[in-house]
Amino acid sequence: MMDPIVLAAGTALVSAMATDAWQQARAATVGLWRRTRPERADRIGAELDVPRGQVLAAREADDEDTEQTLTGAWRLHPHDLLRETPGLAAELQRLLDEHLTPALPESGQARTRSVVMKAEAHDNSRVYMAGGDQHITGA
Repeated sequence: MMDPIVLAAGTALVSAMATDAWQQARAATVGLWRRTRPERADRIGAELDVPRGQVLAAREADDEDTEQTLTGAWRLHPHDLLRETPGLAAELQRLLDEHLTPALPESGQARTRSVVMKAEAHDNSRVYMAGGDQHITGA
């Protein structure tokens, strides 16, 4: 299971590609790699240039599948970064909070927030969890 920060960062990064603030979000993202994995920073920067056109085209065509595929692919980079160095979670969260999420329109910012819930039920008890509205009928 991917870390919620990774999920949010990948979503915000791809969403930011379709904004006017993309160059600032891109620079901050490359800056994270430059500080933490300088040997990969130039490659990450070059790879970030390609999907922006794909995201813009997907949005123009209402092609959510392509955007979701790109989001999944771009979650792998921060996932690998945290797998190699778990202590970088705070750096990734800072990138998300200070650069990626603010680059998004308000409607897109909600997609980058994550909720982690865990529950256990014992002795035939019930557990109801929801990340939004929940309506329970029946007993």
